[in-house]
Formats: sequence, C-alpha cells, structure tokens
Amino acid sequence: MGRATTGAPSERRIERIATEPDWYEPYRISQAVRAGGLIHVSGQAGIDERGRTVSDDFRTQGRQAFANVERVLTAAGASLADVVKVGIFVTDLAAHLEDIIALRGEFLSRPYPADTLLEVSSLARPDRQIEIEATALAPS
Repeated sequence: MGRATTGAPSERRIERIATEPDWYEPYRISQAVRAGGLIHVSGQAGIDERGRTVSDDFRTQGRQAFANVERVLTAAGASLADVVKVGIFVTDLAAHLEDIIALRGEFLSRPYPADTLLEVSSLARPDRQIEIEATALAPS
C-alpha cells in the first residue's frame, strides 16, 4: 500500500491511509499518509460519506470536518489525542473566530496542538466554509 522512498526502505516509507468510501482517490490525493512517525491528514471539509456538504451552518460543517479528521486518524490507528498540529482554513474568519475556538474545545484537548488559522477566498466548493488538516503522532 505504501511506496519506498530514498534511504533505507525500513526507515523511509510512505504509507497511504484511506477510508471507505475514499472520495479523494479520483483527484490523486491521499486522505492521509504515514511517514517518519507522523500521520499527515489532508484537509477535511464538512462533508458526509457521499461527499456532500452537510449543512450551511458553520459549526455543523466544522463538527463534521473534525469528525472526518478523526475518522481518517482512526483508520491509521491514531486519534485526535495524537494530533500535534492542525491547520484550519475558513472563508470568513471575522464571522467565525468564536465558533472556531469553541470547535477546538470540543475536539482537541490539552496540551492543545500547534495551530495555523487562515482565511481563504474559497474552498473546493462554494458551499464549504471550513477545512481542517492535521498532523498526528503515528502509533508505534
């Protein structure tokens, strides 16, 4: 499932992590990869298992995005407690800063992971308001 990279094969391995259904595959994107003791989760939006946006409500989309991150981490044998870094991308930071802080409190715990929060002009589809990527420690 993974591919070896330069260096000793046992030390430098990249493994693709996917869940079913994998709506990333047609776009040549991995939902996550395990490499060098870390799991890197691609941006997860507030979409259901059929790839449809769950709601036009920001917090509902945010909860689903975090749930999708958790789902991918579970497939890799990890959890949200293993997250060391998150990147949160939103289309309207001023309107949703308090929502983002509340969502962090719902899904992340102390010690809180490092975090980058960015406002973007758009996400993959116009109805999406938030996307979350994460880096987590891989289980040994």
